[in-house]
Amino acid sequence: MEKRKLGSAGPEVPVICLGGNVYGWTVAEAEAFRQLDAALDAGLNFVDTADVYSRWVPGHKGGESETIIGKWLAKTGKRKDLILATKVGNEMGEGKKGLKAAYIRQAVDDSLQRLQTDYIDVYQAHQDDPETPLEETLGAFSELVKQGKVRYIGASNYSGARLTEALETSRKHGLVSYVSLQPHYNLVEREQYETDLLPVVKKYRVGVIPYFSLAAGFLTGKYRSQQAPRRPHAAHWFKNT
Repeated sequence: MEKRKLGSAGPEVPVICLGGNVYGWTVAEAEAFRQLDAALDAGLNFVDTADVYSRWVPGHKGGESETIIGKWLAKTGKRKDLILATKVGNEMGEGKKGLKAAYIRQAVDDSLQRLQTDYIDVYQAHQDDPETPLEETLGAFSELVKQGKVRYIGASNYSGARLTEALETSRKHGLVSYVSLQPHYNLVEREQYETDLLPVVKKYRVGVIPYFSLAAGFLTGKYRSQQAPRRPHAAHWFKNT
């Protein structure tokens, strides 16, 4: 499978990333294991998840996707073959939200335990936290890199202005910098990325890992009836995916 560097300073990754947000939700453990096996056999060794997947499902508390991936890693012993990305920041319960340093330190240990690994390849801020200074957030991420718990960091759901501010904060204070951005972007919903974010990622050479890249199935021809949605609708299932 074709690979390329994730941004100017990230790891070399396949051009396709396997999203794990459905694991433990619409995809049961056995099928998730089958998908992970098949992906790795095909050279697709880049897997993305988040601590919050799939907290929106009744009876779930979050961490279901990470737990399934962790079980697969324990079963196969293929941790070194996988480039593993996960996220922090979305609400995981009372007091468990945001990008304050103390919470990042707690959340990463929780994710590592669920994933049954001692390091995360790309640890991403799931969404901006305007109530926490960027220097505090990036300082916490820097400590995780120094400790070996995280290799690289990324951002998700940031505006162009805040992404720029974060990248400049890293430069100014000598802190670890975001190597990637995970925005909502596809051929149907393009404006925000192409007008607000694209100039920033080009200037700073940040890698891009879009979500809803097939517009929740809309671009696959999934919806064919006259009553089918004319625009992607899955983005409204839950906020800040």
